[in-house]
Amino acid sequence: MAAASSSSGGRGVCSSPNHHHEGTHFLLFSPHLSAAAGPQSVCLSRAGGQEAWRAKQLWEKFFSHPSHSGDNRSTNKKNTRFLDFKHRSTAAKANKFDLPWVHARLAVIVQAQEQGQYGFSTPETSGKAVRVEQLWREFFSDPSQWWNNRFIKKNPEYPDFERKSTHEALWIEDWLNPPWVKAKLATMVLGQIQSGGGLRSQVVDSLGNGENVSKFCQEGRLKEALFLLELMVQQNIQAPINTYACLLKGCTRRKALAEGKRVHALVVQSRLHSNIFLGNTLVNMYAKCGSVLDARQVFDSMPEHNVFSWTIIISAYANHGQGEEAINLFKQMQQTGIPPNKVTFVVVLKACARIPALEQGKCFHADIIKSGFESDVIVGSGLVDMYAKWGCIEDARQVFNNMHERNVVSWNVMIAGYAQQGLGKEALNLYEQMKQAGVQPTIVTYVVLLKACASIAALEQGKQLHLDIIQSGFELNVIVGSTLVDMYAKCGRIEDAHQVFSNMHEQDVVSWTAIITGYAQQGLGKEALDLYKQMKQEGVQPDTVTYLVLLKACASIPSLEQGKQLHLDIIKSGFESDVIVGSTLVDMYAKCGHIEDARQVFNNMNERDVVSWNVMIAGYTQQGLGKEALTLLEQMRREGRRPDEVTYVNVLSACSHSGLVVEGRHLFDSMCKDHGVIPNFDHYVCMVDLLGRAGCLADAEDFISKMPIQPNALVWMTLLSAARSHGHVEIGRRAFDCVVKLEPENAAPYVLLSNIYAAAGRRHEVAKIRKEMNDAGVNEMPECSWIEAGNPSAGL
Repeated sequence: MAAASSSSGGRGVCSSPNHHHEGTHFLLFSPHLSAAAGPQSVCLSRAGGQEAWRAKQLWEKFFSHPSHSGDNRSTNKKNTRFLDFKHRSTAAKANKFDLPWVHARLAVIVQAQEQGQYGFSTPETSGKAVRVEQLWREFFSDPSQWWNNRFIKKNPEYPDFERKSTHEALWIEDWLNPPWVKAKLATMVLGQIQSGGGLRSQVVDSLGNGENVSKFCQEGRLKEALFLLELMVQQNIQAPINTYACLLKGCTRRKALAEGKRVHALVVQSRLHSNIFLGNTLVNMYAKCGSVLDARQVFDSMPEHNVFSWTIIISAYANHGQGEEAINLFKQMQQTGIPPNKVTFVVVLKACARIPALEQGKCFHADIIKSGFESDVIVGSGLVDMYAKWGCIEDARQVFNNMHERNVVSWNVMIAGYAQQGLGKEALNLYEQMKQAGVQPTIVTYVVLLKACASIAALEQGKQLHLDIIQSGFELNVIVGSTLVDMYAKCGRIEDAHQVFSNMHEQDVVSWTAIITGYAQQGLGKEALDLYKQMKQEGVQPDTVTYLVLLKACASIPSLEQGKQLHLDIIKSGFESDVIVGSTLVDMYAKCGHIEDARQVFNNMNERDVVSWNVMIAGYTQQGLGKEALTLLEQMRREGRRPDEVTYVNVLSACSHSGLVVEGRHLFDSMCKDHGVIPNFDHYVCMVDLLGRAGCLADAEDFISKMPIQPNALVWMTLLSAARSHGHVEIGRRAFDCVVKLEPENAAPYVLLSNIYAAAGRRHEVAKIRKEMNDAGVNEMPECSWIEAGNPSAGL
């Protein structure tokens, strides 16, 4: 950093303590420095004899207990900005003979947090601070335009600067100096110390062998701690290994990857990279900061590994969704002869739970038994979670039952396992057992149970849970409140959901989305959109989930104008590039009947997945635009996107609604022969519907007879519906007989066949069908659109 040129022959300058407040700095200046020049020699205070020794004693006393000293600034001083210190009890003063180690020690006190503990008063920042910052920027940009103004001072060691052209003064008043000024001055001090030769021993004393680094880390002052450690390394001062580890842990807590890499460089520079403890800490820092690649590079470069090294790197891969690599590393660890500990097993079980690795997980279970960790509550909970996530709920329950000890986590993972498998009743029963065992539920317990109630519409159990939540004191928790809203809404009690929402002390985006979703799912799209307006008025920013729900609400009403307004809001929020949001916009415009707008959104999408293509094709299907759907399918293939089963259902349905029989037949054949898509019942229903709508009932019946799988009731109902549309009695009767065999309690086939007979004028057959229906104990129902409700192509 450059300092000012001096008008007095370029004499060196030292500063004495700043005035006004705590944490005052002694900053060393060299007026010969310029932007191009390196650090010059430091001008030090001349000290000697008994007076210098006494000054050293006073400064040591000041640093040991700074709160015992006061600012000795008095009104009778000619320069009221000059500061010294006076001991409160002895009145001894420390105002001169500023020794080099004093300069170095005070240079590291650069933040208001530390300044605050010394007890000196800090003036409030005013407009003067703004001007001072501006002047500092001007000074650092061109120091040659400033004079050193020290020659008019009584104390020639106190520096300030004067602009050559305007004679405007700039002096060092610490309480006005912005942090970036302190950083630059600290850099200057470092340069001067490096050129000071004899100061190294004093610097060692001032840095305290790394204790200040650890202290700053504990106080959360990461950048200052890093600066001090860099200073120590540059001065070849060896800090303890714990100092590096403390700083790395601080970087980990803050997710400060850039600072962590700087510490890594210092570790290498200090030749400590082979230390296994620091290596483990580095791997953990990189992993927690999201850089698994860097973590692996450090791990691979370590000369040796212990169980902690392996556990950390396995955990890194498991937590970043790379379960297979985590399992491979675990096997490598076993091959090296290092036995896993219980934490290692928990980590690898987590990796297994996230990927389909059932057999491998069972092998690990056997290893756990051999190692004697099965009885450990943490390992046991990990096993329960792994089996539950695979859907092996009986195996999970067996492990749970065999656990000698269970904590709240064990109960939670077992309850969650039931809930995730749709076994809400079993989850609620286990909750009762949990209470009987005297285990206090947590927020996680209640959230999982409320979701279980929502999934099975268990309103009464949900209400009881609500009472338990109130008694446990969790009602005010925003996550619990949001889940309560969701539970009541899914149970059809939207008024109760709104009441819970209104009573919440805090409403975040999740809460708002939950209540908006509740209204949308109850078919109350207008009310959902009104809530969205209120949400914006409250200043809560919607997220992608909120917009997805609202777009679906617009599509269900349908409300094109509201949808367009949402589209504008999405653009402003920056979510338009999200592929899911884009696909939902396409769906909204299509369902509102604006297929051109849907296509424009589709064309403008930066990224399109198979869902995006399916939604656009479905939009053409809804509008009866079969040829456009076929064209889009070909474009999809040309762009390298492989159609899935849903794609073919949509296109076949489009052909059916557009009467494109030949094209539909060809598509079905090519789907099987050329593209390797095995037809399911939905595809067969589409083909029967295609032939039936076109009046090719005999072909449709023949198609059914040649199906490689046994036709289900929906296939025959599709044929029966086509027979009704075209008045074909015989085929209708045969289709009816097949449906009744498969679904004897379904009234819809009786109604359809009765309509066929009535249209054919065969009244006696109508009466006969009604008698058959009564004899079979089937409840009569009004004529319905059962086929439309069940047809997978309907509503597309």
